[in-house]
Amino acid sequence: MVFNHGSERLPGDKRGQAEFFVPRGFVVFVPHRRGHGRSADAGPYVGAMNGAEARVTALETQVDDVSAAVAYVASLPFVDASRVAVSGCSFGGIEALFAAARTPGIVAAIDFAGGAMSWARSSLLQEKMKAAARGARVPVFFLQAANDWDTRPSEQLSSLMRDAGKPVRVRIFPANGATHEEGHAFCAGGPAPAWGDDVLAFLRAAGL
Repeated sequence: MVFNHGSERLPGDKRGQAEFFVPRGFVVFVPHRRGHGRSADAGPYVGAMNGAEARVTALETQVDDVSAAVAYVASLPFVDASRVAVSGCSFGGIEALFAAARTPGIVAAIDFAGGAMSWARSSLLQEKMKAAARGARVPVFFLQAANDWDTRPSEQLSSLMRDAGKPVRVRIFPANGATHEEGHAFCAGGPAPAWGDDVLAFLRAAGL
């Protein structure tokens, strides 16, 4: 599982993802995309960019980082290269959807709240995410908490994929906490997250 972080300047190791996936037989890899964390010197930090167009362009460029991470993981001797998936939260969810359309070597993508904070403010982001949904080459699972900033990305993109005959799942879970910030943090993971059974069922159906 290649997990794509959000717009955090210092993403860390996303240990909550490992706490869930590793005991269930997965290898979890968290690449720091250019401009973030350990790749801070490889490009500008997307969260500091002015204007939606610049941020969307940066996210599109960073799909190359995701593809490189997938290729690296597939090369590891303890990884089954035919069973690699991508997931991500917030900006990382956008990356997961973009990867579903562009990155070879994956069998599934999980989009936690991709675009939830940007959807209403950026018609360009909507256009790019819709194009990725229509062009997805692997099954995609969209999921969010009901109290996230905006659930329309999951609802509209999954509907678009369904209308296009693409394999897709969507679930809006009950509220996580009491605020939009807590709802947006639904992807955090841990030993037994609310989304665990649904994600595992989706991955099994995709062949993992």
